[in-house]
Amino acid sequence: MPNQDFKRNLQVLLRSRHAIIFIDSNEKERVKELLTDIAEKMKIAFMVWTRSKGLGPYYQKGENRQTLTANQALRQVEIQQIRAIYNFQELAEEFESKLTVQKLYDAARQFLNHEGGIVISGDAPMQIPNILKPLSTVLELPKPTAMEYRRLVQRVYRDISKDNHVALNISGRQMNQLVTNLQGLTLVEAEKIVAKAIMEDGQLGPQDVERVLHSKQETLKQEGLLEYQDSLKSLDEVAGIDGLKKWLLKRRAIIKQPQKAKEFGLEFPKGILLLGIQGTGKSLCAKAVAGDWGLPLLKMDPSNLYDKYIGESEKNFKKATRLAEQMSPAILWIDEIEKAFAGGGDIDGGVSRRILGTFLNWMQDKKADVFVVATANDISKLPPELVRKGRFDEIFFVDLPNELARAQILEIHLKKRRRNPDKYDLKKLAKLSKGFSGAELEQVVISALYTAFSDSKQLEQSHLETEITQTMPLSRTLSEKLAALRDWSRNRTVLAN
Repeated sequence: MPNQDFKRNLQVLLRSRHAIIFIDSNEKERVKELLTDIAEKMKIAFMVWTRSKGLGPYYQKGENRQTLTANQALRQVEIQQIRAIYNFQELAEEFESKLTVQKLYDAARQFLNHEGGIVISGDAPMQIPNILKPLSTVLELPKPTAMEYRRLVQRVYRDISKDNHVALNISGRQMNQLVTNLQGLTLVEAEKIVAKAIMEDGQLGPQDVERVLHSKQETLKQEGLLEYQDSLKSLDEVAGIDGLKKWLLKRRAIIKQPQKAKEFGLEFPKGILLLGIQGTGKSLCAKAVAGDWGLPLLKMDPSNLYDKYIGESEKNFKKATRLAEQMSPAILWIDEIEKAFAGGGDIDGGVSRRILGTFLNWMQDKKADVFVVATANDISKLPPELVRKGRFDEIFFVDLPNELARAQILEIHLKKRRRNPDKYDLKKLAKLSKGFSGAELEQVVISALYTAFSDSKQLEQSHLETEITQTMPLSRTLSEKLAALRDWSRNRTVLAN
């Protein structure tokens, strides 16, 4: 929803007796500015509550000790009985207290009779308490538009120029890229990053495009839930997945021409699930998709989501998906997704089930352009709901590479280590390595190089053949597991190879 539409919708809700409005956003200042503007238009009071300052007018600088606790502040709202907008920041974190929930209900009921309401900003609760549901509406603050970021850059440049000599050396194309790199950050974060980039060299120039991107990556790293990953240059760097490549290439045009695709009736694709035993190149596929589509690659490690405190794991997952949406358009890579949902039942207090529900709802409802690439090694640990038709755009089974693909993989890894593949009999090596995964073939090349270096020789055909004959591939040690995976995938997935 465009920001002006959001503001109009919010104002209508406050005029039409919607007593409690949750705004799902952590941009405190942006929400406060929005509500200030609406309150002025409606000619009603605007009050803000925070844990550190209590309840008071939005311009208040000191603290109100009588209303520092949520319960005290809500009691004050109930007593005042005035037309006003009350912004309670992060009040949802207090909902474990039944008394606070009841106080909120008592305070909010007055707005069924006159304009205004209680606006709760911050992370919206996973579950709104039943007593509050009839009074509540949940809205998600839309991310800033490209125009808002552009105006911010121009304003920061003007402000710094008043007291400093600052050069303007940026082209229109570079400015567009700078704005693109800012997308996903809050306006407060963006302002700090742009100001720092300008002050570092006394100009707004082409170097700032990369500086902003680097700062954005650092901001994401500090959150600890997602991390940037380097991508491969193209799908050609992954051998033996022709079926998957054809599927992805058909959708690349949507990424390159999103507006044209939308007018044609197409939406941004949801994502894919890649199944297969370890080492078959599933992770490489995620990196190749990002490189081929020219999108940032964000990796979610499920183990980073879980927290010992009740409710924090669900909040972490929600925060991670929100970060991914803020960085859109992007690729979200969830490696070994079964680890996120393997707890099941009541073994972990139901946390994995709740996170699964949150993930499925997000996949169904997400509006941001985030393409999910999920990988899994153990289908037996995946909940049935996750592999149901329609959750992902497609489920692919990545089997072991065939003979031709094995030769291509060996060629790729020899070139990567500055060896001429034409000097080796790749066809013979490919036949000898039947049942090897891509990762095992890479290790063959690496181990052979170690042997050759130890013998003070150049890499020879014999070194590679010896390594192959001495390696026991997973396809033999896990033959039963591989057979079961192939059997399960036969009528449920599309073959990636």
